[in-house]
Amino acid sequence: MIIITHHIHHKKIAEIGDELIILRNEDDGLQLVGEIYYAGYDTLIMYEHQFTPDFWDLKNGLAGAILQKFTNYKIQLAIIGNFTAVQSASLRDFIRESNKRKQINFANSLADALELFYN
Repeated sequence: MIIITHHIHHKKIAEIGDELIILRNEDDGLQLVGEIYYAGYDTLIMYEHQFTPDFWDLKNGLAGAILQKFTNYKIQLAIIGNFTAVQSASLRDFIRESNKRKQINFANSLADALELFYN
């Protein structure tokens, strides 16, 4: 796995640079969170294409199960993608509500994601 490190103020941020799907299931989520946590990162940046397409179907519960791991370990997550094109009303609502809480964030670009962590 390619990890690019960013430092913003007191935060050590990991950006996953792989082009492959990283998260296919809940176990992948737990393993990734553990690796990031034990490597001393506060925050993780990932890209939309690094998640299995099943993640984006909220009905199956995969997104909730994976994202709960980040919440439990108190690791902030920013997911970069083109979320303006989302057709699902429930997914649009989920993205909007997540961005309000600041634990799980959805951003349009790396610059937007990094800006979230300047506070």
